[in-house]
Amino acid sequence: MKRQIRIILVLLFILPSFQGRAGVRPNLDEVVLDIYNAVTELGEIDYEQLQSDLYVLHESPIDLNHTSEEELSQLHFLSPRQIDDILLYADKHPFESLYELRMIQSLADYEIRDLLPFVTINQTSPSSLPFREGSGLGLPAKDVFRNAKHELITRIDARNIESFEGTDPMYIQTRYRFDYQRRVIFGAQLRRPAGGDARSLQYGGYLQLRDIGHLHTLVAGNFQASFGQGLVLAPVFRSSRSSYVTSVGQTTEGLRYYSSVDGEGLHGAGATLRWEWNKSTRLDVSALYSLQRANDSTWHHLVGANITVSHKRLQVQLTAIENIWSDSIRPYRNAAYNQHYFRGYNQAVVGASARYNHGWFDAFAEIATAQNYKRSEGALNGEAINPINGEAINSPRWGLGVLAGSRFYPTSGVSLIALYRYYSPYFDNALGYAFSETSRLGDENGGYLGFEITRLKNWRFWGYGDIFYFSGPKYGIPQYPSLGYDALFEMQYAWRNNLSSLQGGDEGRLAFRLRAKEKGGKATYSTRAWLDYRNNGWSLRTNIDANLTPNPLNTNPLTYGISIFQDVSYSLPLREGRGLGFRLRLQWFDAREWDNRIYCYEYDVLYAYSIPAVYGLGGRAYLCLRWQIIPQLTLYFRASETIYAKQWAASHSRPITRTDLHLLLRAKL
Repeated sequence: MKRQIRIILVLLFILPSFQGRAGVRPNLDEVVLDIYNAVTELGEIDYEQLQSDLYVLHESPIDLNHTSEEELSQLHFLSPRQIDDILLYADKHPFESLYELRMIQSLADYEIRDLLPFVTINQTSPSSLPFREGSGLGLPAKDVFRNAKHELITRIDARNIESFEGTDPMYIQTRYRFDYQRRVIFGAQLRRPAGGDARSLQYGGYLQLRDIGHLHTLVAGNFQASFGQGLVLAPVFRSSRSSYVTSVGQTTEGLRYYSSVDGEGLHGAGATLRWEWNKSTRLDVSALYSLQRANDSTWHHLVGANITVSHKRLQVQLTAIENIWSDSIRPYRNAAYNQHYFRGYNQAVVGASARYNHGWFDAFAEIATAQNYKRSEGALNGEAINPINGEAINSPRWGLGVLAGSRFYPTSGVSLIALYRYYSPYFDNALGYAFSETSRLGDENGGYLGFEITRLKNWRFWGYGDIFYFSGPKYGIPQYPSLGYDALFEMQYAWRNNLSSLQGGDEGRLAFRLRAKEKGGKATYSTRAWLDYRNNGWSLRTNIDANLTPNPLNTNPLTYGISIFQDVSYSLPLREGRGLGFRLRLQWFDAREWDNRIYCYEYDVLYAYSIPAVYGLGGRAYLCLRWQIIPQLTLYFRASETIYAKQWAASHSRPITRTDLHLLLRAKL
């Protein structure tokens, strides 16, 4: 009875603002933009896979009453605590309305706004995948094919037209996707790079089956694997630092298909078997194999396994992989930064991780060791040479990686996090993507503290501080040992940022960010301010980025970069299942030095992204059009042009203009 009363009270306050606009959901592109604004290290993000995941979840929303930690982890803006709270709420009293999300204290209104496009409510249990005896796999092929979602996309780009003299500037890509209730997923893609020919064609495909008896997941073709905190095996999508301060140490997703064309995934097959005794106790056993080219003459074999035990608030994982190369791996020897990189034919990596959640605090940790080789001293290039076969004589050595942290929630609306990591110089694992200052783990020692405050109405404050130490040379950091730091503070004010604004009312947000970072003796101080306003299909955004870089040893002791742009967008509904929308940006930038470059996220055609680094002196503009011709057919078009100042272009041997055209046609059944 008490629960029904709570629901009625929530509806009384919310429903009046929904009249006449029921069923309208937030703009998905705006959610992607929010995720971009949160990320501070853009190079670590696979945006193509991210957008693909979000678009799929947008069209096949997650049922909050029948979901899992793996599914909710695909929404990277949710923290582990929020995922736990959603699952706990659904377990104790299943959702009857999406408005009940406001009863979860860890979810703020702006987070519910970002969550709504990807979730739904279903009171009935999902039907099990039909398996029948005497019919092969037992799948009723006609019914599955008829009820599945089909998507065919053809994309044609003309990239940097001015630079392709006498060659074909066209980039061509075709993709097909089959999706049956997100339990049977199949996809294939084919592309030809700009300037290529028939011999440069690139292709790939993937298959995923979910929840077939004890078979929790089966993947084949292109896939990705993520276990523990990422010290052993993890996908490229790992942002160490972002405005999602408490999402550091995010839980894993296991085995999943990989649809990105440009990213780095695994190529082979993997499976996860699951045994559940009750809702709080389960055992997962995973195994995988991948085969792909390391270079033109070397094949890379990967064999891996994971065991995950979950019981109530505790989760423990054991992960092991074995890398086997058909030829010895030998990185460029004359570079000081790679002196501890792995060399050889075989490498083993083993790790153990654990997570314990106790309501007001959440602790997590992982320890891993990677096989490496210690080079003999006093020999050619630092290696002893066998006089019989001419090969290097190395002694094996195991590197150590440790990551531990905890999230604290002392009171409602306040979140704190502390994290420590140590990666020894000999800990080198090319497939690990854990919390780190550099993209490749190894020779790093550091501590991270973060906070988030949402107690004040309409206000949000968050920030972090990270200190890291390198004992030896790193890529781009010639001096050693070196000590660096990264600190950020951001504040945001939102008006009418509640559920009523999602249904057509006006909404606005004003944010301001300060960041200071020093690495390898080079410091950069940057700031960002932006104003976002949305109302009944219109969206306006003003953004200012600026940075300063002291260079005491250069002729210019202080260099700067600044970028200002204005976005305007509008969506016009024509008839049911039809619509027309556009986005326009005008930008000016002045960043004369490469160290002062500014990255700006730009809207693009479906399943594509653009994050150019504006550098130099000039302006940039782009126009995006989306025309939903009929419910099953949509046309996307994008045109962009960058114009550089003549004096700057001439002094840097750059063309004055750069033009890009993107065209995509999407057919969906």
